[in-house]
Amino acid sequence: MPTTLRPLIAGIDIGGTTTQVVVCSDDLTVLDSAEAATPALEGGRAMVGAALDTLAPLLARTPGRLVGAGIGAAGVVDSANGRILVASDSFHGWAGFAVTAAVEEALGVPAFLDNDVNAFLYGEVYAGAVRGEADVLGMTLGTGVGGALWTNRALFVGPHGAAGEIGHIPGFGDLPCSCGGRGHLETLASGRSIGARYADRTGRRLTAREVAEAAAQGDEDALAVYRAAGAGIAHAIVITAGVVDITTVVVGGGVSRAWPLLEPAILSALAVDPPVSGHPVRLVRAALASDAVAVGAAARARRELGTEVRARA
Repeated sequence: MPTTLRPLIAGIDIGGTTTQVVVCSDDLTVLDSAEAATPALEGGRAMVGAALDTLAPLLARTPGRLVGAGIGAAGVVDSANGRILVASDSFHGWAGFAVTAAVEEALGVPAFLDNDVNAFLYGEVYAGAVRGEADVLGMTLGTGVGGALWTNRALFVGPHGAAGEIGHIPGFGDLPCSCGGRGHLETLASGRSIGARYADRTGRRLTAREVAEAAAQGDEDALAVYRAAGAGIAHAIVITAGVVDITTVVVGGGVSRAWPLLEPAILSALAVDPPVSGHPVRLVRAALASDAVAVGAAARARRELGTEVRARA
């Protein structure tokens, strides 16, 4: 077989609105990428089909041989069996769908499934802002708040797959959360909640991005909302550091675009209430932007394939 056929790994990020796909080399360099709308109301086969249709032209124009694929998906997933366990009402026919079986059948290579936040953290550890770190808390601030744990150089998911889900533990006030609980971090730091908290204070309904723009113009109510979000994130970091002694936190998701507002608020709160270890936690913004989940899914596939990546080429 020609030695010029370098191994390629596909990464797929199936979100509620957008599906992002990448083709990576075996060192996780993104060689090509594309995105498409997710047909979230048309069922699992349509959603995977849209991802594969978006991937096909990338593979056709990228020299090499596909050796594996990773998929990051919204919802609670069964990684071992490659299925979606629980999905929000934004999706139809997604819960229970056998994702990896459908991808493997179409591509003829091994496929691996993770939830989107776990994949995000894989990406940042292997190819992003926290490359090579041993102990990391990953947080995504988007429509909701997600979390994932990297400990002793491996993803820690726990016996039920819920480890690191800092967005849905109580102790952050008493506001109702989208999950049905109360006082979760998501009620302060998600994009949806930032807009809601600003509306509570002013009666004006804005998106999180618009609230950030107002804060940049000196709007005191907008600044207060972002200070509360930063303080909540800091509280979550201290809780996690006290339980598993993480050394680094990487923050991504759409809300992290307001980093000039969030970072000083988080660091200020951490200075007042530091981790019990007495050692400061390194706080960094995610580096991979919209490719983070797809690259992380590819990183998971590469890790699972191990030495097979080169052997299959």
